[in-house]
Amino acid sequence: MLTTLDLDRKLLDAVVEATGEETESEAVNEVLREYLYWKNVQDIRSMAGHSRVEDTTARQGELDRKRHKFLERIRHG
Repeated sequence: MLTTLDLDRKLLDAVVEATGEETESEAVNEVLREYLYWKNVQDIRSMAGHSRVEDTTARQGELDRKRHKFLERIRHG
């Protein structure tokens, strides 16, 4: 997509250098992807401790034992 932007030349040159991309467009796209990645990481981290997760380990163990007994009954008649 062709777009006209008014960018700081020194900043753009530094971004091209830092990313190692061959073109300014590739460098800007890489920086935008990187920004969104870290923004999502920040959003996920901010949710830490704000939701409850139920520990179902004991219940799963009970269900596993029942399943095992059921399968044994089927196998041995």
